[in-house]
Amino acid sequence: MRLKELEIDNNNNLILDIMEIPKSCVIVVCEGKVKLAELPPFAETKIYTHQGKVQRVKWDEGETF
Repeated sequence: MRLKELEIDNNNNLILDIMEIPKSCVIVVCEGKVKLAELPPFAETKIYTHQGKVQRVKWDEGETF
């Protein structure tokens, strides 16, 4: 699973050390959940929503010839 759940403390603050996250990544926030995923070198990343909520994150990866 690519998406890794991030920690939220008791005061609803996101705990994130920018020195420890990947150089190129995406952070998705929905309904009190926060998830992070590293972006692949060559891909199309789509975030699907339904009724204002994140349903799915999809990667269509490729490779240069």
